[in-house]
Amino acid sequence: MKKKLSAHELELKAVSAGRALKAPAASSHPGEAMAMLIRRGLMPVKTAGDVPFPQTPDERLADLLSGWLGHYAFRLFLRGAIRKRQGFLPQETTRYLTRDQSRIYADALVDLGLAEKVSRGRYRLIWAARNFGGTLEWYVARELERRFGFDVATGVKLHVGGVGGDLDVVAAAEGKLVYIELKSSPPRNLTAGEMKGFFDRLILLQPDVSMFVVDTALRLSDKVLPMLKEESLRRGLGIAGPRRIASQLWALESNIFVVNGYRDLMANIGKAIAAGFFSLSPFSRANTPTIL
Repeated sequence: MKKKLSAHELELKAVSAGRALKAPAASSHPGEAMAMLIRRGLMPVKTAGDVPFPQTPDERLADLLSGWLGHYAFRLFLRGAIRKRQGFLPQETTRYLTRDQSRIYADALVDLGLAEKVSRGRYRLIWAARNFGGTLEWYVARELERRFGFDVATGVKLHVGGVGGDLDVVAAAEGKLVYIELKSSPPRNLTAGEMKGFFDRLILLQPDVSMFVVDTALRLSDKVLPMLKEESLRRGLGIAGPRRIASQLWALESNIFVVNGYRDLMANIGKAIAAGFFSLSPFSRANTPTIL
């Protein structure tokens, strides 16, 4: 049987352990959003954005591009253009736009310096991207900073066992952490695995407000909400929702929201943020103002 060390012996062992431990290096991740992840015991690493434009666009380009991305039709067009890596005819990008609309958007990309004409009627993006997801993350993050004053990080890897995927958007303000999962695919393409991943990250991060955002004008009640509800029941979380709080804006709980891009994506996200922040107040049940 191993001898139990006395208190005196434990102290002697500690002070004779050898050289001093090296102090942890100062964090190289500026910004409150990343710092809030570090305070949770995580080791976040930002990744380069998968976008069809320069990684750090100048302010003029960023402003113009954000303006275009505010239009759902333009997002549909750019999503289709990204898939056509060898070039595209404007009308080939999506079946939801007229030929004239598509041509206007293609010419807009040329004016922005993001596309070029390669032959008569045919265009090609100058910067390649795997899909539209990175562009959507960039747009939402920029608007969270610009409109709402958040500190934001996108494409954050955590390298935590059992929790896959990146954190699409994490944002910090008022000492609160907001986590947004963004989906650029239509609802029919979403899987139960993606719902599981969302809840895995919620449990890991414990954010103050969180959102599952699908950039679509289609109803969320047909597939997305039932899948999220099913995953919550599978985990025994006892989530009471979904409860509709605005057109195509649902609350699973007082601080977990499901949002789509109907009419105005960022306005919908803003409504969810407002509802989530109000829910954190001890007065929220007694006197919740009308914000929607």
